[in-house]
Amino acid sequence: MIKHKEQRVGILVDVSNMYHSAKNLYQAHVNFKEVLKETLADRKLIRAIAYVINTESQEETPFFEALSQQGFEVKMKNLQIFAGGMKKGDWDVGISIDAIKLSEKMDVIILVTGDGDYLPLVEYLQNTKGCLVEVAAFRQTASGKLVDIADDFIDLSGTDKFLFKQSSRTRRKKVKK
Repeated sequence: MIKHKEQRVGILVDVSNMYHSAKNLYQAHVNFKEVLKETLADRKLIRAIAYVINTESQEETPFFEALSQQGFEVKMKNLQIFAGGMKKGDWDVGISIDAIKLSEKMDVIILVTGDGDYLPLVEYLQNTKGCLVEVAAFRQTASGKLVDIADDFIDLSGTDKFLFKQSSRTRRKKVKK
């Protein structure tokens, strides 16, 4: 896919989806700064938004601050805990609404997620709003249909530049706590 320097780009990151993918596939954390750089591809960044879930412990606060320092606007919502103990924290609807609102001012919307729930959003943005929609995710955990309908798919697998590996020292510290 040809990427023009003058394209206005919005990057929307489903942090939870990417966090769990990296953790399950590689026992690592995502290097969101590199993901931002790679997906932007020297085009005009209009908005980069990271959607995060805040837990009761607030232990994620330094991570959220780091995202902000890397150029992301951080949108946060609290983890929902239901009476039976079930927990839920997702941004699917919020990301979709923001993508539709932003599509009026963007040439390209980049979704950093492999979640197949975004299929209707991608089709809407492409067919109704005329936006190009790119998807960036780890291929092993990305919906095949999402990969197929995206105008471009950026596979974050196969290179360590998108990951921070946890050292054995870091893992030992977590176990001791």
